[in-house]
Amino acid sequence: MQVLVRDNNVEQALKVLKKRMQREGIFREMKQRKAYEKPSERKAREHDEAVRRHRKAARKKAQYEGLIAAPKRRARPTAGRGPATGAAPSFTAR
Repeated sequence: MQVLVRDNNVEQALKVLKKRMQREGIFREMKQRKAYEKPSERKAREHDEAVRRHRKAARKKAQYEGLIAAPKRRARPTAGRGPATGAAPSFTAR
């Protein structure tokens, strides 16, 4: 895996590298390889992962076909700009 460092911005390159490694499943594999896994446990884990993948694919297909409702999207959080309505908070002096 290769990540280019632009303008000596190592922090950004590390962020990109970690994201790619996460997407490829390298961290998960490293965690699994820390300790020995019995073949029966490995088989059970792989079966559970396959079931999870199959259910997820079936759920996505049903959502696409309109058989079940898609999850509601959450509103994007405002980046420290106050309330989502855009109005400034009102304070009363006493």
